[in-house]
Amino acid sequence: MDHPHVSPTAPAMAPTEADRTFAGSIPQLYERYMVPMIFAPYAEDMCRRVVARQPRAVLEIACGTGAVTRQLAAALPATTAITATDLNQAMLEHAIAQGTGRPVTWRQADAQQLPFPDDAFDLVVCQFGAMFFPDKRQAYAEARRVLRPGGAFLFSVWDRIEENEFADVINQALIKAYPADPPAFMARTPHGYCDTALIAQQLLAAGFAQPPAFETVTARSRAPSAGTVATAYCQGTPWLGEIEARRTPTVAEATSLAQAALVERFGDGAVEGRIQAHVVTVDN
Repeated sequence: MDHPHVSPTAPAMAPTEADRTFAGSIPQLYERYMVPMIFAPYAEDMCRRVVARQPRAVLEIACGTGAVTRQLAAALPATTAITATDLNQAMLEHAIAQGTGRPVTWRQADAQQLPFPDDAFDLVVCQFGAMFFPDKRQAYAEARRVLRPGGAFLFSVWDRIEENEFADVINQALIKAYPADPPAFMARTPHGYCDTALIAQQLLAAGFAQPPAFETVTARSRAPSAGTVATAYCQGTPWLGEIEARRTPTVAEATSLAQAALVERFGDGAVEGRIQAHVVTVDN
């Protein structure tokens, strides 16, 4: 695994309250488009890592619409207890509605104030949620608190936006569409927390005694069309709220501009692009 390094990116900015708002039509579009396009490959990877550790009790934080939860429910033995939480009730309800092949305990919870006792879990898992925590050190301290001695915290964060081609192309298109005040959600939050040296420092400050291990995992993002990708990003993420707030161009127009930029880069028809993330493992 890679040693901590400083990624060539701007200093991490704290997520805004709007960045954490996944409501209205977003959960449905997120599950329909974003999960198969970018989250599913990493959910499978995360599941393999969890299964290899043979945990008795797993806590998933920031479970979203349940991409990782469903993988864990299918792969872990029935004797392994799975608890899945998310801050956003709308996302959690959508995850519950998707269902799992065996019982899972679902609970609305803030990662910074987990409603569980000390030493309750063998593993704490979080896929692409850490970027949204306002106080990351506090969230990490909570993960450590609920871990048993010898347990581990496994989580993933996206690498910088330039390493994630669909997001980067759309981001550049929106910068051109709104030159006076570009909607910066994707660069600011999902792709704004990729400095592994900073992550290691915050984990140490949270009380983890062991240095974290980092692995950079590259995968391919695929979609049936550029229009699917544009709709997914512009309307199935909190980018939607930023675009709506700017009024002109409209959401539909911004989505069309993003689609045109994707077609120019990747062609018409089915499209494929690189995605890249850091997977972090820290032992308790």
